Amino acid sequence: MARDANEDAIVAYKAILASIIDNRPSGTRQRLAVALGKHRSFVTQITSPGYATPLPARHLATIFQVCHVSKTEQDRFLQAYQLAHPGKLPDLGNAGGLRQLTVMVADFGDEKRTGCSTRRSRISFRGSCSSPARQTEWAPLPSRV
Repeated sequence: MARDANEDAIVAYKAILASIIDNRPSGTRQRLAVALGKHRSFVTQITSPGYATPLPARHLATIFQVCHVSKTEQDRFLQAYQLAHPGKLPDLGNAGGLRQLTVMVADFGDEKRTGCSTRRSRISFRGSCSSPARQTEWAPLPSRV
């Protein structure tokens, strides 16, 4: 079955992205999956020219940041992306202010000791950080049971 012009354009930008990722250290796809909050299979689908799955524009800034894409590579990729998806280029400056935070806490298995039900696996916090002092104050959000 013959591909249409749009599918060829998608394959073209995915080939560029695949070559960029292939020239990065091992584990890049896994880091990308974590940064996107997706499974590694999703990353394979959006980066492999063999899959027809288009790459969502909202993920471009994160991909460029995690993969340390050079300006030249980025321009070449965005030109091909624009051919496949006219008018869909996002603001690429929106991923720079994000920082991942992972917190590990002890699970004592006792609701009285931990202060929360072991059936709830997520605890939400609202935080604020004042830039000059780099101090963070945390207050628990109302729990959703």
